[in-house]
Amino acid sequence: MRSLAVTIVPGAARLDAEGWLDVEARIEAALRTRPPRLKRQLRLLVLALEWGPLLRHGRRFSRMDSARRTEILEGVQRSATPLLRRGFWGLRTLVLLGYYGRPDVRRSVGYRADPGGWAALMGDLTDGSDDVPDESDDVPDESNDGPGGGT
Repeated sequence: MRSLAVTIVPGAARLDAEGWLDVEARIEAALRTRPPRLKRQLRLLVLALEWGPLLRHGRRFSRMDSARRTEILEGVQRSATPLLRRGFWGLRTLVLLGYYGRPDVRRSVGYRADPGGWAALMGDLTDGSDDVPDESDDVPDESNDGPGGGT
């Protein structure tokens, strides 16, 4: 699982033993309420990703260099098999949750979301800056015709 995580989030390579335990605990917590069938499917996907490359490349996934691992995962995410693509995106989401859910990583990338919304963040501004988000930032631009852009 760690070789998958490092391939998905290269920054994870800098984690120490305690950091990895934290990432794994976050992933396990996210899976705790999931159905047993989904957990089995995820385990099978991880096993397939680890051992599958042995047939074609003569090496397990964890024994490959990062470029080859990235190539393999890109192939999985473009797979013609929808179940395989969905499985990869679920695995990817868990890895991102585990890594970016860590407070030190959130701080390092400047992520400050709070369940209390803007009010909580406004109370958290300590630099005295006048650069406070305007409420109009939450109002959609009416010139936009949807997700693809304007007219």
